[in-house]
Amino acid sequence: MVMQVGIEAINAYLGAASLDVKVLAEHRGLDIDRFYNNLIVEEKSVALPFEDPISLAVNAAKPIVDQLTPAEKDSIEMVIFASECGLDLEKAMATDLHHYLGLQRNCRLFEVKQACYAATAGLQSAINFVRTKPQAKALVVGADLYRQLDVIRGVNDYQEPNMGVGSVAMLVSCNPEILMVDLDANGYYGFHSYDDLHPMPYRHIGGDADLSLLTYMDCCEGSIKHYLSQIEGADYGSTFDYLAFHTPFVGMVKGAHRSMMRKFTDIKADDKIKKDFDRRVGPATQYCKRVGNIMCSSLYLALVGLVDHGDFNKNSRVGLYSYGSCCASEFFSGVIMQTAQDKLAKMEIKNHLDSRYSLSFAEYESLFEHDKTFEFGKNNFTTDKGAIPGAWEGIQGGGRLVLDKVDENFHRHYIWV
Repeated sequence: MVMQVGIEAINAYLGAASLDVKVLAEHRGLDIDRFYNNLIVEEKSVALPFEDPISLAVNAAKPIVDQLTPAEKDSIEMVIFASECGLDLEKAMATDLHHYLGLQRNCRLFEVKQACYAATAGLQSAINFVRTKPQAKALVVGADLYRQLDVIRGVNDYQEPNMGVGSVAMLVSCNPEILMVDLDANGYYGFHSYDDLHPMPYRHIGGDADLSLLTYMDCCEGSIKHYLSQIEGADYGSTFDYLAFHTPFVGMVKGAHRSMMRKFTDIKADDKIKKDFDRRVGPATQYCKRVGNIMCSSLYLALVGLVDHGDFNKNSRVGLYSYGSCCASEFFSGVIMQTAQDKLAKMEIKNHLDSRYSLSFAEYESLFEHDKTFEFGKNNFTTDKGAIPGAWEGIQGGGRLVLDKVDENFHRHYIWV
């Protein structure tokens, strides 16, 4: 019997507040049609002073862990935290995540960093761990957020609507009720590039938007070509019922898919490629265009959107493209199970998105001053819970973890609300 390994459960936590990009366009004097039709973005999640990668990760993972029996919870023997927004140069955020989830101590804990590819590196590590120890489970969580500090430093105007907040948690086991991974079906491609630099949390320096687009496309083609060379009979146009991509913005995914169709299939006509995008890729974009780029978790937010919006009256194969700047990439595949949609529905992710507090532009800009607190290495401060009163009120009683303070010894303190 062939071993089945993959994602048993998945959940996304996408922050407590959002901004309609129409509001952003009006106040920045930007072309809203470009937001809607080129970037293909509708809303962005916005970081609040009491949110950080650890609180986001715990809030994504806790609903998954809470559904486990005590024995199942104790079978989690690996916790991997993927992020490019690290908080300490030594201490792994996986230890905080492990603590606040109340997991047993015979557990491997570590952090992974490679731009937006890190969560895929974590997922593949978890899959290989479970293959060697089938009775165990592994928890992989990606969590990242942009602070408005990036805007202060003058990011490209059309990058601002894509700067999101979020975390996706995945429980990996031999009971893959969400996604059964095609074992040893991987194409990978990477090289040295300076398309984006993130030398400190919340400080993007040296980003080259044009180069980043080119490396994304180069890696997409290279990783798919490698996958197709490894898997006999695989075909980009017909093997996959659905496709999910790392999604900095949906327009980038649309362009990548169009290019891949022209390179790897006989379909060249724009109208036919658009129909294929709408059918095979479109469902995976539904949540991404409401959140913005959440870096490590971007591909897996696309997967979550696909499961909630696709048609799964039968098991369906999906191809997944993961990309990380500077740069690493992987194309891999798996089967979304018939059980996936019902299981994910219990997480009520759409309701979570709809319940985010909708910021006015004045409230959004007021956060810029607060975010100066979060320069790397800052200590001895308490977060302003009332900076946006409506957002704070909106999460009360929801059992969410928030950052309370960072003391003089750099210890981070959290509270449940």
